[in-house]
Amino acid sequence: MVRVRHSHSTEYNAGETSAWLISLGLSEKKIACLLAAGDWLNQHDFTEASCPQLRTGWEMVEILADLRMDKDALTAALLFPLVEAQLLECAALDTHFDPPVITMLTAVKQMEAIRTIPVGPNQTPNAQQADNLRKMLLTMVEDVRAVVIKLAAQICYLRDVKNADEETRVLAAKQTNAIFAPLANRLGIGQLKWELEDLAFRYLHPQIYKKIASQLEEKRLDREQYMRDFVQAVRDQMVVEKLDCEVYGRPKHIFSIWKKMQKKHLAFDQLYDIRAVRIVTERVQDCYAALGVVHTSWQHLPKEFDDYIATPKQNGYQSIHTVVLGPQGRPIEIQIRTQQMHDDAELGVAAHWRYKEGGPAGREGALDEKIGWLRKILAWQEEVVDSSLAEELRNQVSEDRVYVFTPKGDIVDLPVGSTPLDFAYYVHSNVGNRCIGAKISGRIVPFTYQLKTGDQVEILTGREPNPSRDWLNPNLGYLKSSRARSKVQYWFRLQDRDKNYAAGKELLDTELARLNVPLDQPVKLLQRFNVNSMEELLVGIGGGEIKVTQVINYIQSLHNKHDVPEIDPRLISKPMQTQSKSHVVVQGVGNLLTHMAGCCQPLPGDAIIGYITQGRGIAVHRDDCDQFKNLQEQHPERVVEAAWGDQYASGYEASIRIVAHDRNGLLRDITSILANEKANVLRMSSNSDVARQTATIYMTLELYNLDSLNKLLTKVSQIDDVIEAKRSQ
Repeated sequence: MVRVRHSHSTEYNAGETSAWLISLGLSEKKIACLLAAGDWLNQHDFTEASCPQLRTGWEMVEILADLRMDKDALTAALLFPLVEAQLLECAALDTHFDPPVITMLTAVKQMEAIRTIPVGPNQTPNAQQADNLRKMLLTMVEDVRAVVIKLAAQICYLRDVKNADEETRVLAAKQTNAIFAPLANRLGIGQLKWELEDLAFRYLHPQIYKKIASQLEEKRLDREQYMRDFVQAVRDQMVVEKLDCEVYGRPKHIFSIWKKMQKKHLAFDQLYDIRAVRIVTERVQDCYAALGVVHTSWQHLPKEFDDYIATPKQNGYQSIHTVVLGPQGRPIEIQIRTQQMHDDAELGVAAHWRYKEGGPAGREGALDEKIGWLRKILAWQEEVVDSSLAEELRNQVSEDRVYVFTPKGDIVDLPVGSTPLDFAYYVHSNVGNRCIGAKISGRIVPFTYQLKTGDQVEILTGREPNPSRDWLNPNLGYLKSSRARSKVQYWFRLQDRDKNYAAGKELLDTELARLNVPLDQPVKLLQRFNVNSMEELLVGIGGGEIKVTQVINYIQSLHNKHDVPEIDPRLISKPMQTQSKSHVVVQGVGNLLTHMAGCCQPLPGDAIIGYITQGRGIAVHRDDCDQFKNLQEQHPERVVEAAWGDQYASGYEASIRIVAHDRNGLLRDITSILANEKANVLRMSSNSDVARQTATIYMTLELYNLDSLNKLLTKVSQIDDVIEAKRSQ
């Protein structure tokens, strides 16, 4: 059942109040601060008789004492009901209380916006509500103690409306279920969560609440005796195994009992976890040791086992849950956890609050905790509000981030040092491209302004996109994130797309025509260069991102494999026969019919190997040729050893066709380039067209590889008056 808190009920008296505070387990410093605050209130005629809000303040102190809150939080809790009722002004408290207390009171007041959160379906906050929610969320992140005080205030409010009219009770309960209980759950504050849920359940379903409560009361004595015997048995087993741990029975709350009945469609008598035991250890390994003791001493139900230590819940909850059959075959739920896990489960973020009596903790630890609170608070906000607030914070947050707000109150996280331009590109590429200015909380700022957590950013946009190349200069400080920078680069690439497409098409067409290579397998070509279309490939060639020589070489290799896997008929005009000269020695024997494989184009000096073909003699490959490796796997028996002969001095034969405007000295210019490239001319012929004043020259050259041919044709094409230079059939 709902636990009854025993707050003092008499007029303020320093002696009686001091004794009561000591009974709460508070430290001397905390008691001294609270007594000083009580004396000050008494001097200003604030008594429980004339001011019922003061009793609420002491009740909140009791709630927060269980959560081990610090002296500033306890003092703020005592004063808050009076401030909320406008009986005290924060400004009037400056001279009497420490600044942290005043700051916290202001923060809790700002959290009043929590009541404006629309909880119905398809409801979204208006502009004023969004602004209030933004401020409230920021307050919650900055000081989580304000959240805890607000939850305590809601518990007191639920208790106070016990005797109010039904409509008031139901509205308070619905608001609690929709907003406050999920918030306590997200922050892991179990002590507050269960009381919020039980009180709300009591007002929403009074008959069911009373029925379950009466059933619990009817069997309370028998159940308590049964549990005392079982707890003692567990303790005895732990002593035998020399495990240092604490074992005790734990209460079940009415709302959780009802929820379990609904979920599993069970009657009250069928529930096994009415009886529950908790085992608290010091170390994680002791948890699993205790689990072993329990499972070996009592029969357990495998389907009811959950290991939340290995896989914590979303709110960070960790514990081992198991169910065993106790005496008389009654099922008993057992929770096993460490003391730290227990504190986390009961106190949540309050267990991690590092504000000590001497001052705040180090910056790094405090920042880590604020990041954790931020994630939990935003998760709660996503859960209870039907809006897009916090949608952008689903990625992992870290200490090198800043958190800013859009004009609608959405939260965006960016790297530290980010500028309004980074924010604009985060929202949308089009917003960034059309950005012409920015406002922070209504004030115009330069593009180089570094955003700070809590800034509300508004981007001013023009009609047309107009990014500046200066934005890409890292020394000017316009952009911090690589994401924004890549979007600007993409925009400029897009502007040059038409120009790059035309240039790429011209380059590729020219090379294909020059080398007389057909483009007959475009699908494989697109896959090789990881593009989706020929247009994208041509843009890449024109922009220099893809080298045209790489494309040509790959097309050439595809054509070689598609037509004749072992020889390129366009490059090798006829097989080279070793009649009188030993060009290649195969397994020590010369003067065999051999030819150079077109797939890898071996040259003298390369390590080579031979492959026996059908009807074309022996194809000579480089020993690292990929195509040869495929052939070797298929027909290993055809592989023979090969080496270069001492008298090898020839290469490939290739025919080219040159068309140029006829003029004096043309042939001289061409042969000069041939000499510089060390290309031997085996045959040559020419024809002149007097009417067109053009000359066509055919040459058969001896070359060593395709690269030599490509280089030669490129240089010949650059001669004055040459119209085209390409390979001929």
